[in-house]
Amino acid sequence: QFQLVESGGGLVQPGGSLRLSCATSGFTFGVYHIGWFRQAPGKEREGVSCISDKGDSRNYVDSVKGRFTVSRDNAKNTAYLQMSSLKPEDTAVYYCAAAFKSCDYPLYWGQGAQVNVSS
Repeated sequence: QFQLVESGGGLVQPGGSLRLSCATSGFTFGVYHIGWFRQAPGKEREGVSCISDKGDSRNYVDSVKGRFTVSRDNAKNTAYLQMSSLKPEDTAVYYCAAAFKSCDYPLYWGQGAQVNVSS
């Protein structure tokens, strides 16, 4: 049974940092890309970042480039999203998802983690 569980969300002041974790089980983590997505209130879900199955390719949406870093530890079946210099517009529910060969087609989703950036 595919399972992805996000953790590490919370309330942070503008300029602060958070690290989200995506712990997985029930599938061969090392053959799936992991995508991070977010959905803000009243907005459509958007792709934030993607890391390839081996971790040798990463990409980011323009709005987070230079501030967010995606990583993974295949030995721990866990992916991470390090978020720095957070802005109020980063407030959203963040989801991780497992995708085969392309983050454009996520197959399995976590339940989401709330991130609130506010003073």
